[in-house]
Amino acid sequence: MPTRTASATADPASRTKRLNLFERYLSLWVLICMAAGVVLGKLAPEFTGTVSRLEFGQGSQVNIAIAVLIWLMIFPMMLKIDFGSLAGVGQRPRGLLITLFVNWLVKPFGMALLAWLFLQKFFAAWIEPELARNYTAGLIILAAAPCTAMVFVWSYLTEGDPAYTLVQVAVNDLIMLFAFAPIVMFLCGVANVVVPPRVLITSVVVFIVIPLAAGWLTRTVLLKSHGKEWFEQKFLAKFHPVTILALLATLVLIFAFQAENLTSKWFTVVLIAIPILIQVYFNSGLTYMLMRLFRVPHNVASPGALIGASNFFELAVAVAITLFGPGSGAALATVVGVLVEVPVMLSVCQICNNSRNWYQRAALGSGDADLHRIPGNPPSTVARSR
Repeated sequence: MPTRTASATADPASRTKRLNLFERYLSLWVLICMAAGVVLGKLAPEFTGTVSRLEFGQGSQVNIAIAVLIWLMIFPMMLKIDFGSLAGVGQRPRGLLITLFVNWLVKPFGMALLAWLFLQKFFAAWIEPELARNYTAGLIILAAAPCTAMVFVWSYLTEGDPAYTLVQVAVNDLIMLFAFAPIVMFLCGVANVVVPPRVLITSVVVFIVIPLAAGWLTRTVLLKSHGKEWFEQKFLAKFHPVTILALLATLVLIFAFQAENLTSKWFTVVLIAIPILIQVYFNSGLTYMLMRLFRVPHNVASPGALIGASNFFELAVAVAITLFGPGSGAALATVVGVLVEVPVMLSVCQICNNSRNWYQRAALGSGDADLHRIPGNPPSTVARSR
């Protein structure tokens, strides 16, 4: 991990200067794309309707445009994952175990409970029962997919340990291959929503297995043929604008498809956002406090808290569209997740940064400065991170 001076660590402005234009104004670009999508959907309903009906085979509900754009987002992220870094995680497993506990045991089940309580009980006077179950399914799908694509941005904003973040992403992706579909099917079944297993498994294969395998194969081949420096400095750099454009275009299309729902059901959007907000702040706070309790370094705890709270909304939107259609209540719920998540996660980043000194006071004097030291990094690096 690169050495940071005390002034650079203490001054948030110095970190902001290192961000590129997209990262610096991330919330602004997202909001512009959301607004542009709604405007497009309202002004050109025939065009958006035609695009939304383009599918990979009749009845598949896999939209061609969305699928291609999501691939362009996911594949570069898969290229960044070094599965060889998993070998060193056994030397300091606490941060990873806490993240996995929140991601897979707390978040999906907690969201199912929150969605049921708020959408089907507390807000029953404003939401029809069938729609409430549909929205609940969308929130379950959203919570069952741990964040992947945006994790690296969150980690960078909080000065997280990049190697450990890679491990967290890699392990989450591997678990997602086997756990995502069963968890969604089980929780949606509890919520009285029938999810065709074949369609859901197909979505996992299309949006996780294939890009993961393609990313691993591409990374392996190019690292051997061209070396690490060329791969990271030349090859990956070419995908950065592609990823950004794909993300922005995906947001435009998603909000264009949902323009009528978002404008005609704005009150419902507000109601759906409430359990999402509670989930994000509760899970990030729970992860952060557990990390502090078990004396995990701040540069592992802060991105871990963000991973524990955020969602793989690209996959969630794709699966919801695949299962229920682009105009469904489930798809709307995942889109509300997109609407809420980015601005809220940026606020969580700020909270983690502002509380760094408070967090580290628990570790000072504990005598275990090297307990979770990054393999290969000098002890002084950990001392600065703590």
